[in-house]
Amino acid sequence: MTETASTGRARRFRARIPAVLVWYCRIVALMSILSALSPRTNERIDRLPDYILFSLGFLLGVPSLGFGVLMLMLAAAVRRRKRVAWWLLMVLGVFVGPLGWLAVSYLFDDLTWADLQPLPPLIVSFLIQAVFVALVVWARKEFYAVFDAANFRLALVVLGVSAALSTLIGITLVAWNDANPHTDLGDQALYTLKAGMAGTGLWWYDTAVEVPHWVDVAVNFLGSVMILAVAWALFQPRRGSVRHEPRDDARLRALLDKFGDQDSLGYFALRRDKAVMWSPTGKAAVAYRPVGGVSLAAGDPIGDVEAWPGAIEAWLAEARQHAWVPAVMGASEEGGKVLSRFGLDAIELGDEAVVEVDEFTLEGRAMRVVRQAYNRVERAGYRTRIRRHADIPRPEMAQLMRRADDWRDGAVERGFSMALGRLGDPADGQCVMVECLDADGVLRALLSFVPWGVKGLSLDLMRRERGTENGLVEFMVIDLINAGPEHGVERVSLNFAMFRSIFERAGRIGAGPFLRLARVVLSVFSRWWQLESLYRANMKYRPVWEPRYLCFPKARDLARIAIAAGRAEGFLAFPTPRFLRRRRKCEPAPEPAPAPEQESEQESEPASEPASEPAPESDPQTDPTTAATPPQQG
Repeated sequence: MTETASTGRARRFRARIPAVLVWYCRIVALMSILSALSPRTNERIDRLPDYILFSLGFLLGVPSLGFGVLMLMLAAAVRRRKRVAWWLLMVLGVFVGPLGWLAVSYLFDDLTWADLQPLPPLIVSFLIQAVFVALVVWARKEFYAVFDAANFRLALVVLGVSAALSTLIGITLVAWNDANPHTDLGDQALYTLKAGMAGTGLWWYDTAVEVPHWVDVAVNFLGSVMILAVAWALFQPRRGSVRHEPRDDARLRALLDKFGDQDSLGYFALRRDKAVMWSPTGKAAVAYRPVGGVSLAAGDPIGDVEAWPGAIEAWLAEARQHAWVPAVMGASEEGGKVLSRFGLDAIELGDEAVVEVDEFTLEGRAMRVVRQAYNRVERAGYRTRIRRHADIPRPEMAQLMRRADDWRDGAVERGFSMALGRLGDPADGQCVMVECLDADGVLRALLSFVPWGVKGLSLDLMRRERGTENGLVEFMVIDLINAGPEHGVERVSLNFAMFRSIFERAGRIGAGPFLRLARVVLSVFSRWWQLESLYRANMKYRPVWEPRYLCFPKARDLARIAIAAGRAEGFLAFPTPRFLRRRRKCEPAPEPAPAPEQESEQESEPASEPASEPAPESDPQTDPTTAATPPQQG
């Protein structure tokens, strides 16, 4: 009984060691940054005796912004219990402190017995170092998370470019501000290396260069930026990497044939940048993508509802193994209830606009504006053509792909949760294309819808040529709804309106001050992301609003999830150079399905943009072809 209690206490103490190590890394990072920015702090540390300086090296750090950044990154890795963080802590424990001081002194200086005096403080510092190493060794089992796949090739390229630029700029700053006329370019280059990578105030690479402190900080800052750039590149997904295996695609399509009616987002699980985690029975799956330490899923699990828990458990187990934060964008109410059983919290993110075909009508005063826009476009001679992708000849599909790429707004492909990310793939033959032709038969706009089960469609892609008739998108959507019975379509999912309930309730009588303030704040952000305009545009069709939820483990993870979602949707990404986009635009549509190693939508797929709800046609600033419209997202 006593042994069991003591064992439990030991385990609880061991479980707290990583938290202590996180704060150790943060303190060292803070001291490094302060000593790099403040000359007085650095000078006071330098005046300490060597044995004190190196015995307290665990807390004093290095006077360098770059080292401080590295320690902050190490703290994040320790908090996520990464195994690589454990190895780095071992390196710090062995080579930082008195043992490292003795090794450096023995190799570079003439170490004498007098340097080791007084001996008792040095012995104490060795004991401190031994305790640190012992704690790290004891806590090894707490570091269980595996190392994520790294893009070493891109990291090396970024390292070479950033090192060349930072060195060039640093040497220029040092040369312009050097007050010693007797130094040469070699001295200035060594000083730049010292200040940029190691910081000022160290014993190595001593030169006669005399520059103001702000030059030291500026050069050291360039080194820190280089470290951050390399770290960013290291964990970027490799171009051409495919997470969606062909066997997963076939199994998912089989589940969608049986259970595709459950969720309008189900077909988007076929994106090739999504990995798939299956339940033990194979009757359900979760499609997700790891982005910046977040395992990001979209929509409900695919398959039998009874098998959802098995797929969710497998997905969460992998997230724990990699120390990823699990999150689900756009879960339905039923999906949110199931996910809440596994400890995930949920907040309403917005509503999806679903139009029931048999209930839609243009009659009545409420539809007067939409009816007038439709009639105006029809009188201008426009007409629509609605076909399944499989019924479009390949040369004609290639032309549609080129026009869609021409009309894309911006260089970055957007979409993850409610966008397929490709157009013209032979495997998507059941998707529906709506083309809008003018009086001369010239294509002016197109919409693409993915299947939502057997009797539904979900908007995937919307493109239109600039300068076309206002009301063109409403004209196309209404024609599709009217032709729904002919094509066996009973419901159409148009788009997602974020924070719809806030905009709606804030406009009612009796709305409270906090609700009105939230609407004001969202209206400001609508200038860039069209939050309110998407809601207004969806409301035209008098749809059924289906709430969608964001599921997450803890509130402190929301910031990281938001950044990961922005990266996945394409809002936080570096744009592709225009000459590369032009080259892809002219590629013909692939005849066979792409080989597994070429299935990345980043490399081989034709450009396509996520579905965006038709913006109000009367306001050119909210037109999806003239503004950066957010993708459909849950």
